[in-house]
Amino acid sequence: MTPSELKTALSSGLLSFPLTDFDRELCFDARGYAARLEWLMPYGASVLFAAGGTGEFFSLEPAEYADVIRTAAETCRGRVPIVAGAGGGTRLAISYAQQAERCGAQGILLLPHYLTEAGQDGLVAHVEAVCQSVKIGVVVYNRGACKLTADSLAKLAERCPNLIGFKDGLGDIERIVSIRQKLGDRFVYVGGMPTHEVYAAPYKALGVPVYSSAIFNFVPRTAIEFYDAYAAGDTATTSRLIRDFFLPYLEIRNKGEGYAVSIVKAGAAIVGKGAGPVRPPLADLKPAEVEQLAALIRTLGPQ
Repeated sequence: MTPSELKTALSSGLLSFPLTDFDRELCFDARGYAARLEWLMPYGASVLFAAGGTGEFFSLEPAEYADVIRTAAETCRGRVPIVAGAGGGTRLAISYAQQAERCGAQGILLLPHYLTEAGQDGLVAHVEAVCQSVKIGVVVYNRGACKLTADSLAKLAERCPNLIGFKDGLGDIERIVSIRQKLGDRFVYVGGMPTHEVYAAPYKALGVPVYSSAIFNFVPRTAIEFYDAYAAGDTATTSRLIRDFFLPYLEIRNKGEGYAVSIVKAGAAIVGKGAGPVRPPLADLKPAEVEQLAALIRTLGPQ
């Protein structure tokens, strides 16, 4: 898949990032992960992000990272494009990106670098180095320590033909408007706020029409129902789901730091598609919180 073809694939339909399966010893469970992908694919996500944030990229070792991407690419080959998360310091991010390309990924989601703040010149150099290290398409994720400006992205767009996308997880409206106005259709724009469904309508008004869904991991029918209603302008359905499901879901998610990932793993376990526990420093939901989530999921009916 060329970068241009990946850009087209990312431009419509629901996107999602599968959980990474761990066993009781917190080792990667390749068989469980492949089964998860087989379960999710028929629901119709247009692109899947392997080893993304919800896939606990930040906790993976380099060797098992390659196993995750290889398993995803082989399982989904010819059916759903796989975009691999990559991040960390520049040399490490390059290593991950090149591993992902060798393992068959169709693209890279460049996650924020680790810990330290950085100026725009440094960020541009970092993204440029990763883009130039691979031939596949790259989507940069503005979140955490990576806060690129419109001017910086314009430089990168000129220097890096395979930089095809911009994903936002900051929620900075002024920045989004500036980027969208300056770059136009040069990039595909992806919404990446935690539980982005509650942000979907305002982001669409800003020119960011597609987004990645975490709940697709455990209530895929509901995730697709929401996306289809959102794409069709069916505000009655989206408002109902936000009121009856997403807002109560956020109340549970907001009870703990790092729960944006933990609650998704809990949801998968509740519906019989468990992916094992989260790895430290994340922590699993408390039993009472799991019960609250289970009751909420039951209101949605069969998935």
